[in-house]
Amino acid sequence: MSSVRKTETIPQWKQEEVDELVDFIESFNSVGIVGVAGIPSRQLQAMRRELHGSADVRMSRNTLTVRALEEVNDGVEELTQYVSGQVALIGTNDNPFGLFKQLEASKTPAPINAGEVAPNDVVIPEGDTGVDPGPFVGELQTVGAAARIQDGSIMVTEDSKVLSEGEVVDDDLANVLTELGIEPKEVGLDLKGVYSDGVLFEPDELEIDVDEYEADIRSAAAAARNLSVNAAYPTAATAGTLLAKASGEAKSVGLFAEIESPDVVPDLIGKADAQLRALAAQIDDEEALPEELQGVEAAPAPETDDADEEEQAEEEDDSDDAEAADDDADDDDGDDGGEGLGAMFG
Repeated sequence: MSSVRKTETIPQWKQEEVDELVDFIESFNSVGIVGVAGIPSRQLQAMRRELHGSADVRMSRNTLTVRALEEVNDGVEELTQYVSGQVALIGTNDNPFGLFKQLEASKTPAPINAGEVAPNDVVIPEGDTGVDPGPFVGELQTVGAAARIQDGSIMVTEDSKVLSEGEVVDDDLANVLTELGIEPKEVGLDLKGVYSDGVLFEPDELEIDVDEYEADIRSAAAAARNLSVNAAYPTAATAGTLLAKASGEAKSVGLFAEIESPDVVPDLIGKADAQLRALAAQIDDEEALPEELQGVEAAPAPETDDADEEEQAEEEDDSDDAEAADDDADDDDGDDGGEGLGAMFG
């Protein structure tokens, strides 16, 4: 009620402006405050055109902006703490992270003027300045740059930090930076805070490395999948792997126990054939062998089944157990094969 009484006491034109600001705030999913200090009017208009279709900027008197935020209430009044200096409202239906990324991408380098505070360390880089020998070398040295005349030009012999972040730019440094074409600051809409879906975000919360964030999500998903497989907990994402793993384990048991299952018999026959060939290859007297085994070489070991390979990649302990079981089966079958062949020739 107090906010209504305040709006009733202001002039009509101010009330109309507040009403328009309220409509602006309520028409977007996300509303924020942006700083516009130091942005030339022409560049500001270009930025607004660039944002058209994804975000809208509305400038007004700070007192009216605060009144409109308080009138809307619903949590958005928290933005009033950022309404100071040269600011504007910004509204978007994009999420706050997308808005912050877009605003940062739209910033452009700009020269810094005397009296302004350096937003970061100011460094004059090593190299040829392109300036002919003259008084400018003394100006460079005055501001703290390592400069000298060399090969008919003024050279900066090493990277020289001439101002630290937070320090004020004086006239001498501003002139030197302008002469060198160094633009140490960025000009653009500076997001102070944004309110979206009941949450107030500040810039440091929105400045994330998207690639790193995606990598973290993938890593977490992979860890969850491995946990699900290791715990034998079926989900839509792991059911196929669990079935393949169970199939591989069942096949290993079947081979070890020599179960004459249709799925196992081809492998049993292949294993027996390989054992028989290996034993036959060790017999020097080929005349002692049946004709079909004379001159044979040991067959290569059978390839690992796809299900076993997947099991080995995702569950090393289980695959090691399965391999140990296969080795035991090979040993047992080798003995049986030897006895069978001995009986054949005995």
